[in-house]
Amino acid sequence: MEGVLSRPFPPRSHSGPVVRINGKIRAREVRVIGDEGQLGVFSLPEAINMARAKGVDLVEVAPNATPPVCRLVDFGKYRYEQAKKEKESKKHQHANRVKEIQLSPSIDPHDFKVKLGHAVDFLCEDMKVKVNLRFRGREMAHKEFGFQQVENFIKELAPYAHADSEPKLVGRGVTVMISPLPRNKRAKHPTRPDGEAASAPMDEPAEPPPASNPPPRPVPAHRSVTPLPSSQGGFTNNPFAALDLSPETSPAR
Repeated sequence: MEGVLSRPFPPRSHSGPVVRINGKIRAREVRVIGDEGQLGVFSLPEAINMARAKGVDLVEVAPNATPPVCRLVDFGKYRYEQAKKEKESKKHQHANRVKEIQLSPSIDPHDFKVKLGHAVDFLCEDMKVKVNLRFRGREMAHKEFGFQQVENFIKELAPYAHADSEPKLVGRGVTVMISPLPRNKRAKHPTRPDGEAASAPMDEPAEPPPASNPPPRPVPAHRSVTPLPSSQGGFTNNPFAALDLSPETSPAR
């Protein structure tokens, strides 16, 4: 029960290597390094007192050395420097991404250009391209045509990449790995000949602007009415003026 109460919380997990500082260092003697360089070998209490006198921490930077190497530095500043170094190292590490292109000995010229364009896109994004050409049926009797297609493919990609090795026959196909050239030696990505204008929709014909005073619409013959003179009063264009409302012509109810 005492062991449980003495450690009520589990220890914190550390993602990286544990860095010991000050009293957590387990060596009796340490080699101390300051801002001005190496200061010598001191006992651990003496090294801690030196760090306290300068207002910094005693950080163990090389625990496997004999004796361990410690540095007089602020621990927060040390952690910041280490994180910055790790970030820079990860930035320069290039992920080895590989894209695969499939060819055939009897590939159509148009399809060949399409595959070539895809390969250029991958290479310009710093990706490797693995070219695979597969023989089918009786195509194995004329393997020279397959090698010729692969060599033409590599030749077309010469401004952007180089082959890591010569094309090899593996099983029923030819394979080769192509790596991109450095950016300062690589050709720029080609622009499409049609550009963005080709993909844009065609402009619709503009409608003529509406007239300010449109002409009057013609009145059909069956709707023509006889206007009443203005002296009779009423509407000028009375739609009932042409009707004969005499008793003789009115229908019987």
